[in-house]
Amino acid sequence: MPANIQKKIIVAEDDPSMAEIVSHKLSINGFAVRHAEDGVKAMEMFEQEPPDILLLDLMMPEMDGFQVLQKIRENPDKKLANTPVIVLSNLWSNQDILKARGLRANDYLVKAYFTPDEIANKIKEVLNKTKV
Repeated sequence: MPANIQKKIIVAEDDPSMAEIVSHKLSINGFAVRHAEDGVKAMEMFEQEPPDILLLDLMMPEMDGFQVLQKIRENPDKKLANTPVIVLSNLWSNQDILKARGLRANDYLVKAYFTPDEIANKIKEVLNKTKV
């Protein structure tokens, strides 16, 4: 990622501690981070100023991550509909993973198994693959 181009990311996470840890790590990795504490705010931010990538929790108030992902993928603007989305959740059942994959999540990370550094690296990897 060129140093002069700061990639925009929305961290949709209702746990303040997790949001702060991940947001801090992404900021020091050169991302312009915005935080949404629920799905409705995540969609508002997404529509007002589309990010280069979305880091999405599934269990959030107002609108869950599955609903957010579905709304994004149904966007009539193909560029917005194809925005990379990485799910970061404590839900780890095959059913949840398959549902997110069915909604075209670019990746699925279980919070308990990934450090903030690994999350940042995964985001960079997905951005490189999608050439945003």
